[in-house]
Amino acid sequence: MNRHWNEIQPSDPYTISISGCIDSLEQKVITLLYQPLVGAQALSLYMTMCAEVENGKLSSGGAPHYHLMNTLCCNLQQIYEDRLKLEGIGLLKTYVKKIDESREFLYEIQQPLAPDQFFSDGLLNVFLYRKIGKPHFLRLKHMFCDKEVKSAEFRNVTHDFTDVFSTGYIDSQEAEKDSIPQQDSRFAGKGESSSPVIADSFDFSALELTLKDALIPKAALTPFVKETIEKLSFLYGIRPPEMKNFVLSAINEQDEIDVEGLRKSARDAYQFESGGRLPDMTPRIQTALSSPAAPELKTQEEKLIHYLETVSPRQLLIDISGSVPSKADMQIVEQVMLQYKLAPGVANVLIQYVMLKTDMKLSKSYVDKIASHWARKKVVTVLEAMNLAKSEQRQYDDWAQNKEKPKTPKRKATRQEKLPAWFTDTNKKEEKQTVDQSFEEEKRKLEEALKKRTERASAGEKD
Repeated sequence: MNRHWNEIQPSDPYTISISGCIDSLEQKVITLLYQPLVGAQALSLYMTMCAEVENGKLSSGGAPHYHLMNTLCCNLQQIYEDRLKLEGIGLLKTYVKKIDESREFLYEIQQPLAPDQFFSDGLLNVFLYRKIGKPHFLRLKHMFCDKEVKSAEFRNVTHDFTDVFSTGYIDSQEAEKDSIPQQDSRFAGKGESSSPVIADSFDFSALELTLKDALIPKAALTPFVKETIEKLSFLYGIRPPEMKNFVLSAINEQDEIDVEGLRKSARDAYQFESGGRLPDMTPRIQTALSSPAAPELKTQEEKLIHYLETVSPRQLLIDISGSVPSKADMQIVEQVMLQYKLAPGVANVLIQYVMLKTDMKLSKSYVDKIASHWARKKVVTVLEAMNLAKSEQRQYDDWAQNKEKPKTPKRKATRQEKLPAWFTDTNKKEEKQTVDQSFEEEKRKLEEALKKRTERASAGEKD
């Protein structure tokens, strides 16, 4: 479902603004450190936008999005998805202005993090390590590091300005006045870089309450510590009760929170539960496309598809079974998503299908077979996954039954008579009708779970 048409049109004009000049070191950072995270296509969009701003200028002229499509030789959906990646990783800010029925976009290019900021970010460096592996990561770190030349043996003998220059009569007031840029303009500068922005979803009030019981001062939660906690919460899925233990383990003698110790505690705990793996950065383009600007969901199927696109796999398991999923179940889901690169919505369809087919149990071998089949078929949307599950249900039933059957001696192959085309067609129609009825019954069960979840949410709002 290409919902980008609700967000952007080829004829919509855009202007590019740059926060500061990008030097050769920053280009190297973008190419070697950011590109593995966002991909070559998104990097190409970023560099193309930079090139549209002339040297010494701070903005480009206006142009329709047709121009980007022709320059990059790709469709508008690809440009939209790459734009989201650049926004999410902190390299682009997007502004929109509505004029009657049309829209105008302003793309503000952001500076990348400096190498020292990137490797100490706590989010991007972890994702890069997971993406490219330890040997390549250490190689990149070595490329951006060098030995300090200055040592204690050197003494600073630098002269001040007043030691070198003398001043005569200067009309400083007039000079300062003429130095001020005109209204609605600014000087070209270096600009400021920023880390990826994490949505304010962590409940700091709950954390502060638990820390108060442990006699930890509120002042220990400095802005930098809070930013680190938000990143760790997003990165490892840590909630306030669990975060309390990590914070307590990172308190030093001055009642301050050691950020490095906090990161290490959270990372070690995650790796212990995930078998030594670090988290991966998976684009959530499907969820982003299902924004409030999308058309109103009318049919029950549209609501179900939207639900599967936006709900987390963990919450889906809770909605289906009515209880918190076990660590073993979550490990199966995580492994499938990482190994077969399934989109979150597609993984949700897989979870729903397997749970309802196998008496509310997640069988790893059964999940693996279907997931590998969908990966080979290049299933990327919820609707594609649902349609494939319908058409291939007979095959999936055989897989489920063969899993439970004991091995039997092989039989000799027998000659099969070829059937006429009309018989095959009739048989396929009857089989399809049976499959559709069975799948609709399973879909109805999930719709009931979705309805109960909505009712619980409504009841909570009334309270």
